[in-house]
Amino acid sequence: MDYLLRSARIIDVPEEGGRHIDSQLDLLIRDGLIADIGKGLAGGKGVREIDLSDQLLLPGLVDLHVHLREPGHEYKEDIESGSRAAAAGGVTSMCCMPNTNPVNDCRAVTDLMVRRAKEAGLARVFPIGAISKGLEGKSLAEFGEMQEAGIVAVSDDGRPVMDAGLMRRALEYGKTFGLPVVQHAEDLSLAEGGVVNEGEVATRAGLRGQPPQAESIMVARDIELVEWTGAQYHVAHASTERSMALVRDARRRGLPVSCEVAPHHFTLTDIECENYDTNMKVAPPLRAESDRQALLEAIADGTVDCIATDHAPHSGIEKDVEFDCASCGMLGLETMLSLTLALVEDKVISLQRAVRLMTSGPSELFRLGNGIGTLEIGRPADIVVVDPNAHWVVDRNQMQSKSQNTPFHGRKLPGKVLFTLLGGKVVFDSKEYCQ
Repeated sequence: MDYLLRSARIIDVPEEGGRHIDSQLDLLIRDGLIADIGKGLAGGKGVREIDLSDQLLLPGLVDLHVHLREPGHEYKEDIESGSRAAAAGGVTSMCCMPNTNPVNDCRAVTDLMVRRAKEAGLARVFPIGAISKGLEGKSLAEFGEMQEAGIVAVSDDGRPVMDAGLMRRALEYGKTFGLPVVQHAEDLSLAEGGVVNEGEVATRAGLRGQPPQAESIMVARDIELVEWTGAQYHVAHASTERSMALVRDARRRGLPVSCEVAPHHFTLTDIECENYDTNMKVAPPLRAESDRQALLEAIADGTVDCIATDHAPHSGIEKDVEFDCASCGMLGLETMLSLTLALVEDKVISLQRAVRLMTSGPSELFRLGNGIGTLEIGRPADIVVVDPNAHWVVDRNQMQSKSQNTPFHGRKLPGKVLFTLLGGKVVFDSKEYCQ
């Protein structure tokens, strides 16, 4: 069906030189593509008109860091259920990490992921390939054949590349193939099995702490390697004040270094772990308030390139256990938009900056192409419509994910997704707006 979306506040913040929009306009969709944007557009026969006065119309959100668990752990999530969760959260494009079973370290697994995503037809899924075979940190995976199959970056996410020599080669090969190298920055010899941030909370709770330096020391090492190789390097789920300072300095020196921040790290602190709620157990761990404030400053001043969820579904098998034994991770796809809009409510960033961090920013970073993350005329109509004045209460029992491990259950959040379009097709519709 073709649509004429009328009188929405349309916001689009592409890279410098693109057409920036923040106005009340109409948007016309024909044959799944954005046909026109302007005032007083004519629909015509067969076009469904929807009045969106007082609503936001944004490019479909882009999430560079999700775990879809397929193949191998489909009882937690699969590509179809993860795509449903994405659509409900306004996410139309996402990059999935390679720590599946088998690991996405070869063409066959990449092909499977791409095929499953097309069969589901609910979101655009871009696989990230493994840096090392089996995520073992011993020898490089086949970057070239995985890229031919569809990967857009490489990472051993969840397992840091401890060997500096291997990381150097990964950066060199990544540069050769034009693939960003994404690092889960954690020095395991310093982390020593810590399950929460090292500090007062860890001491009071009797839990083993992980110092923030375990992250920043790895970031510092890798930046040295980037200066040596000139390769594109991306820090996944950066969480500490010192990491932000290192990335900021690297950018000042013109190095191709970028980073993402997860909503849980800029929203929560390690105090949340005092009651041993395993939904608060993540890697890297929730940090101190001083780190959270540093993340907010970095989000505001441009040091942070994008917001990414690290969506990590787990079943009760992994979470309904002692804190020490629980798996790390929480859901994120269905709450990213609202938690980021909370920064706008709190006047940490502008609405335009928030949109940039969730759309064109991440798309440009990993070169996803085809107009993804923007409202470019002639490109696929990947769109999310949001009621900015509505608030909703997170209910883990109503999540589209197979899993329920959200720490935000019962929390009231701003900004409700009304509907999501993927290539002009309705993939989520909260109240049958598009019927």
